Amino acid sequence: MPSYQAPLQDMEFLLFDVFEAQQHWGCWPQVSGLLDEDTARAMLAEAGKLAVATIAPLNRSGDEEGAQWDAGRVTTPKGFAEAYRAFCEAGFAALTGNPAYGGLGMPKSLSVLVDEMMYAANSAFNLYPALSAGACLALDAHGSGQLKQRFLPNLYSGKWSGTMCLTEPHAGSDLGLIRTKAEPLGDGSYAVTGTKIFITGGDHDMAENIVHLVLAKLPDAPGGSRGISLFLVPKYEVLEDGSSGSANGVSCGSLEHKMGIKGSATCVMNFDRARGFLVGEINRGLQCMFTMMNCERLSIGIQGLGCGDASYQNARDYARERLQGRDAQAASSAVADPIIVHPDVRRMLLNMKALTEAGRAFAVYLGLQLDQSKFGQTDAEKAVADARVALLTPVAKAFFTDMGLDCTVLGQQVFGGHGYIREWGQEQLVRDVRIAQIYEGTNGIQAMDLVQRKVFANGGEWMEAYLEEIRHCALSAQGGELEDLGRALATRVEQLQQLTRTLIQSGEQSALELGAAACDYLHVVGYVSYGYMWLRMLGRADMGSAKYKTGVYFFNRILPRVDSLIAAIESGSDDLMSIPAEAF
Repeated sequence: MPSYQAPLQDMEFLLFDVFEAQQHWGCWPQVSGLLDEDTARAMLAEAGKLAVATIAPLNRSGDEEGAQWDAGRVTTPKGFAEAYRAFCEAGFAALTGNPAYGGLGMPKSLSVLVDEMMYAANSAFNLYPALSAGACLALDAHGSGQLKQRFLPNLYSGKWSGTMCLTEPHAGSDLGLIRTKAEPLGDGSYAVTGTKIFITGGDHDMAENIVHLVLAKLPDAPGGSRGISLFLVPKYEVLEDGSSGSANGVSCGSLEHKMGIKGSATCVMNFDRARGFLVGEINRGLQCMFTMMNCERLSIGIQGLGCGDASYQNARDYARERLQGRDAQAASSAVADPIIVHPDVRRMLLNMKALTEAGRAFAVYLGLQLDQSKFGQTDAEKAVADARVALLTPVAKAFFTDMGLDCTVLGQQVFGGHGYIREWGQEQLVRDVRIAQIYEGTNGIQAMDLVQRKVFANGGEWMEAYLEEIRHCALSAQGGELEDLGRALATRVEQLQQLTRTLIQSGEQSALELGAAACDYLHVVGYVSYGYMWLRMLGRADMGSAKYKTGVYFFNRILPRVDSLIAAIESGSDDLMSIPAEAF
């Protein structure tokens, strides 16, 4: 049966040996007084204990029971409310929050690892606090001092939770089409009316109040996305003393019936002249909401990473115990040997292991970039980190989740027929992680964001800077035991650099070329980034160790996928666009 174990040793290796995060933390006054290496180890250990002992045991039961809706009231699966209280009492709801309002002020480079453990233990559960964390981030960045003082302390404590309300029945990713209205009430507040769908944690029984961040348009707003404003709309009115008052015209109309993450309440939310408060400036709501959206894009990417690791752990343990077939290279009197001796099983396990460990490193790397953007001591440092975060966020969201699905399917395959049976947990992981490629912007949208806004729009400047960093790492391996791998990575960097330049030139002739190349291009960036992570890890790993051999496997067996992706991109858009729509 599934039994998740927190990969604390690997997480600590990444933080303290590979990226030396403790040195960065010590240079940032906002962090140095709050966190050191020993404290970080203790926090990771506590998170791991909570994930393993409290949250993971609810994963299958939560899937079987699901969130329930009855006459507008939503209840979460048995045990979720108690686990949520334990999560909040341990301080994890406030982990990266602003200390001025009760947050712990921890860096993102630490919180990405906590997120991974929680998602690996129980994705449906972790979606509730993950959405709250994003709502807090947006409110802290764009809300007035009065709003922050009034709402953030209870959000950080977990007494209240938060959501993100974007999508409407007729408007998916094209938010310019939304119809939700906000009418001024004359006292600085607004009456918000409309319907939102696919709202994660839109209603539940774990918090006293739920704070919705809602996109809406004022009556005289410009058309399209230029006329969107952002409003904070609580489920219950908030009184002057900070307590919850009467109902506020917010109701859950139904729950979606889903393929997976069934313990997560995915709601249809109705706002009937609900009293709300402007966050940020009028008609600048989409820009404010992007703060939360980008937070959630990384969070959902980490969901893919966590599910992939859970799948790997389950498959590895099963392969060690399942007896079937004979070891082809060893004489044995046993009737059958563990299936881990078979090359194809090892191929699947190593693919999962190599992709998961590289993804974990990439998450920490991106977390450090986010920290530098927030805590950096100079504007120049912050600008470089801002650009790196903007460039790599769509890569993390899409590549983590694409590889996460691959890893859950591979894990299911290792189990053979048992992987298709519910009690082994593998089919649930496949169902749960599948949504991660869809929400917070489908992975196709992430790829278009990468090629259009983050590469083409600035002539490849951000990508060139990133590739120069990777090239420097690859060249530094010359003359050492990693020279061959460094040379292989440098070759891939040159390929990606030339591919980027060619893509920009093609895009100047036709936007179709960018669209046709986008998904494959993002995967090239993902594999090269994973190669960069592996080279950095191998520089700190012992030769002959499983870590070292897994990295070599990545270079030999996985990184060459870049060649086929480049060939597909170079074929151009004609084969996609030459068939008339009616011929499909």
